Amino acid sequence: MDLTLEPWHYAMLALAGAASGWVNVIAGGGSLLTVPIMIFLGLPGPVANGTNRIAIIAQNIAAVGSFFREGFSDFRLSASLAASACVGAYFGAKVGVTLEGVWFNRALALIMIGVMVIMATGADKIEAGEGDGRPRNVALGHALMVGAGFWGGFIQVAVGFLLMPILYRVMGLDLVRVNMHKVFIALMFSCVALFVFASSVGVMWRAGLALALGNAIGGFFGARATIVKGAPFIKRVLFLVIGAMAVKLLFF
Repeated sequence: MDLTLEPWHYAMLALAGAASGWVNVIAGGGSLLTVPIMIFLGLPGPVANGTNRIAIIAQNIAAVGSFFREGFSDFRLSASLAASACVGAYFGAKVGVTLEGVWFNRALALIMIGVMVIMATGADKIEAGEGDGRPRNVALGHALMVGAGFWGGFIQVAVGFLLMPILYRVMGLDLVRVNMHKVFIALMFSCVALFVFASSVGVMWRAGLALALGNAIGGFFGARATIVKGAPFIKRVLFLVIGAMAVKLLFF
């Protein structure tokens, strides 16, 4: 992808990545910030969509390593679920690379509005205490992962709203293992999606690395900081930011 970015653009992307990583740890939905910002900087929609995967991959490599160091791993189940998701991600990414210009912006804006509705109604909440460590409905879980992978390959935004209910409500896993599998699955299908986008429309590698650096920093401080006002406050801020970006994408 041949597009010249100024040094301040990379600084802005790193800040956006830091905000994204911080928000992902505290409340979730960081890609709702990074993809629109790349579009506002002049990247075509599919290129921004693909470039975002570089930061997602870096974030999930770190997350998988963290779970492993803490003694949480089930690579056999993670790998089989990821394989199903990767099938869907390949075809989802194939669709994603074809959605250009105003149509990508409109699709992204509508998705953002949908996420706002989910956040406002509390449908994104999963309460602790229902699942355990033993998977059930394994075949159904793998089948549903194909659909979740398609969405992840297509646009990535809000894919956690699909992965977590499959792992938690359908397969009955506890929340620690839900997140353990989720980051591994997202890592694998993001690699597939990145390959498709890079080979079809190109990606901005330097921009992606700036995002990844910021993402890592934001995730580090988000995980360790004491947030006085907590996740509800962060979600309200995120709600307002998403709304403003959706209006910009739809009407300006």
